[in-house]
Amino acid sequence: MAGAEFLPDNNEGAEHSKVFATIERLIDTCRDGENGYRDAAEHITDSSLRAYFQEQSLERARFAADLAGELERLGKWEQTHQGTLAGNMERTWFDLKRALGGDDVTILEQVEAGEDRAKASYEHALGQPLPAALLGIIRSQAQAVFAAHDHARNLRDRKKAA
Repeated sequence: MAGAEFLPDNNEGAEHSKVFATIERLIDTCRDGENGYRDAAEHITDSSLRAYFQEQSLERARFAADLAGELERLGKWEQTHQGTLAGNMERTWFDLKRALGGDDVTILEQVEAGEDRAKASYEHALGQPLPAALLGIIRSQAQAVFAAHDHARNLRDRKKAA
């Protein structure tokens, strides 16, 4: 077959379109997290939380870049997504609540809600048939996302109790 030497190796049985869709959903999830954490960092009054949110935003950007590299390695070079409509709507809702007097607890509630969505996206991806190398990357990222989810929930609960 002419040009076959340029096709990515698909010995692991995962259909490329499904693999691509899974990776693209995770990239969108990471972009939502990157943007959401950046927005939270801009508005939170607690400086230690601001630093943590900035770190999380950078980590999600790195996760998205790593996944984009995997897309390219597997043969897909073009991407158009920069997050999801749901993520954009959540940030708009958050901005409205903040403008109406939301405090740090409101911000933490939004961060935790975003982490709920991220956790669900990674859980879904982990259930898909994916090449072993890609699955390893996703598992590693998922561990960090799950830890951030739990941390966001604990921060929110502590702030509510204070």
